[in-house]
Amino acid sequence: MTKRTWALMAATMVSLIYGLSFTIAKDVMPAYVKPFGFILLRVTGAALLFWLLSFFGPKEKIQPKDFPRIVAAAFFGVALNMLTFFKGLSFTSPISAAVIMVTTPIIVLTLSAIIMKERIKMRKIIGILLGLLGTGFLILYGKSVGNASNAMLGNLLVFINAVSYGFYLILVKKLMDKYNAFTFVKWIYTFGFLMVIPFGWNEYQQIQWQQLPLTILWEIGFVVVFTTFFTYLFNLVSMRELKPTTVAVFIYLQPLFATVFAMALGKDQLTWVKVAAAVLIFVGVFLVTKKKS
Repeated sequence: MTKRTWALMAATMVSLIYGLSFTIAKDVMPAYVKPFGFILLRVTGAALLFWLLSFFGPKEKIQPKDFPRIVAAAFFGVALNMLTFFKGLSFTSPISAAVIMVTTPIIVLTLSAIIMKERIKMRKIIGILLGLLGTGFLILYGKSVGNASNAMLGNLLVFINAVSYGFYLILVKKLMDKYNAFTFVKWIYTFGFLMVIPFGWNEYQQIQWQQLPLTILWEIGFVVVFTTFFTYLFNLVSMRELKPTTVAVFIYLQPLFATVFAMALGKDQLTWVKVAAAVLIFVGVFLVTKKKS
């Protein structure tokens, strides 16, 4: 099997895990663990696993001048990103959250144009506008079945999470060019851990561990080990061999996996609003990522 095939498989696994996570995390929140308490659990577990793994990785020293970038990456990639996503997911449905996450590549392209002064073609501008229109449509009208207590606020928070992740991808790119990923990821999660403590500590203390069903404990473990730790490792495998735009395309599989999984378990329903929003977003994404023939 070629390195490229392994990279494509790794990228698919990331999308599959994330697709499953929308529904799995929704099972846990907010009935058993509140969103910010869950984030503290997730970041603590991942930070410990990354530090443990770093002892087996390459030994590199980070230059002091790079720590501000690492702190910024921790804010956008761990603290703001995860807090807004889990809080948003506790208010909205798995399908709506997954569809909004598809806007991430569009956001990355927009931020690249603003921050890195990259030129954007008219086709891509149209794609960005269509994608944002679809997202706005979903935020405003994407009412959900089941336990979506405040779909509009939830969808907005998930969108903020996608913007935050876009900033993170741009910040972390320079670090990846300079260091082995295992050198800095443990620091990103360490600073992220310090940032989420004030938000998550109170909700973490409210967890009734003795009353948690075994299935919920397994689902918490899945989010900590697979959704946080393994997805990052799989992303590293895919990013070594594939272009960032190719890796970004795999985000578009997440709504498919999330929708199939959520509907199979009866956790969500497909509505015409979600279909229309998804079509607008996917067309926008296609225009943004389409290569000139």
